[in-house]
Amino acid sequence: MKSHTRYLTFNTSRRREYINITDKVAEELTQSGVQEGLMLVSAMHITAGVYINDAESGFIADMDEMLESIAPFGKDYRHHRTGEDNGDAHLKSILVHNQVVLPVTKGRLDLGPWQQIYYAEFDGKRNKRLIIKIIGE
Repeated sequence: MKSHTRYLTFNTSRRREYINITDKVAEELTQSGVQEGLMLVSAMHITAGVYINDAESGFIADMDEMLESIAPFGKDYRHHRTGEDNGDAHLKSILVHNQVVLPVTKGRLDLGPWQQIYYAEFDGKRNKRLIIKIIGE
């Protein structure tokens, strides 16, 4: 059994961004040498997430609009009583989730034809980490 771990750091220029990380994740798989196994991709912060979906810009805009309608920025969240202003980011993170588990088959990500892996940042402009953990043979 092999294992491989890589940490990526993001520091977005905007508070909210969606970054396609499919190529970076696939590159880590190649580096690992794992042919059959599983890969965990997990945001290591409570105001960020990881999801799999289409890379089409219209979908991303629709998703962003949906998340903003469910958890709008600027609302007076109880969380803000702690001195923070990112209550919406915590809720958006829950909605997209913080991690995905991916199948590895014959040394490649075993994704569907339109599936791409995204890092979703909801409270950016500062360093945030993501872990990629690959296990298998």
